[in-house]
Amino acid sequence: MRVLLIHCARAALPYLARMDIRLGAWLEALLQRAKRNVVVVPLANKLTRIAWAVMSKQLPYEAVTASKG
Repeated sequence: MRVLLIHCARAALPYLARMDIRLGAWLEALLQRAKRNVVVVPLANKLTRIAWAVMSKQLPYEAVTASKG
């Protein structure tokens, strides 16, 4: 399961980092400080926590737009 989550995060990283949402801003900040392969692990963790919250609360995921400023 862990390997699949890492592969998912590796595939989603370029797309998510470009998005104008809070997750994209967080990824851009991480990419400034760490190498791409290191950033994949916290992204996999965050995606897993988001998926768990969505499934347990049975509510749709709502991305929050990143604030400019």
